Amino acid sequence: MGTNKRSRLLLPGLLALALLAACGKSGETRHASGHEGHDGGHTTGTSGLEASFSFAAGHAAANEKSELVIRITDRQGNPVERYEENHEKLLHLIVVDHRLAYFNHLHPEYRGNGEFAVATTFPEGGSYKVFADFVPEGGSNETIGEWLTVEGKEAAHTELKADKRLVRAVDGIEVELALGEPKAGEDTKLVFTIRDDKTKEGVDDLEPYLGAAGHVVILSADAERYLHVHPTDEKGTGPTAEFSTSFPRGGVYKIWGQFQHEGRVITAGFVVTVGEI
Repeated sequence: MGTNKRSRLLLPGLLALALLAACGKSGETRHASGHEGHDGGHTTGTSGLEASFSFAAGHAAANEKSELVIRITDRQGNPVERYEENHEKLLHLIVVDHRLAYFNHLHPEYRGNGEFAVATTFPEGGSYKVFADFVPEGGSNETIGEWLTVEGKEAAHTELKADKRLVRAVDGIEVELALGEPKAGEDTKLVFTIRDDKTKEGVDDLEPYLGAAGHVVILSADAERYLHVHPTDEKGTGPTAEFSTSFPRGGVYKIWGQFQHEGRVITAGFVVTVGEI
């Protein structure tokens, strides 16, 4: 067989292998929260919008108040200047540490020209993931996440394990979660029951929190898959609050339910295992 003929036979095979490799790489890096970025860089969301997260002082240290700046731009690098209110806010910022032990739900102030800012304090050093959850004017909901580093002593890494009992007591309120045996890709109902921690009587006077009976944030153990879920009855007042969602993949997830009672926001976290179909 001549050299030219052999080359013509090999070329299609090599091109096919290259295409397969490229597709595999894209599938590994694309997540529900966008592409993972680096400290101070840009992270691209599913619609092509970009978000950059940076500290105004150039760095942040544990137990010190720091200003976090979020800038939203389009594909050409132009600032996205207009946003629609999403549950009473222009942008929801979720902050978690690398262990998913720390959780904070913040609402940065919009300064205009695509820039938001908020002052916050990180309890320990190490890696934190921040998620900007917003709706650009005329667009759909977008969530973009990125890892940031905070100076200071970092807590030891621990494996996230499913809770044996899905009950939490927070500030005198008991929150219980029921969700059956969830499986990836299937509709799952999350039912929270809120009670007085001492009397065990149901709390039926929940107050609206950001315009709804409650909010739920869900993260996979590696913080790469993000879900923000709202109640099926947004005007409910307890003692139960139902949410419906679908987990994108099997594995371990942490679920935070947030409810407001007597002016206080109650946040209860639960770790669950989601099975494969």
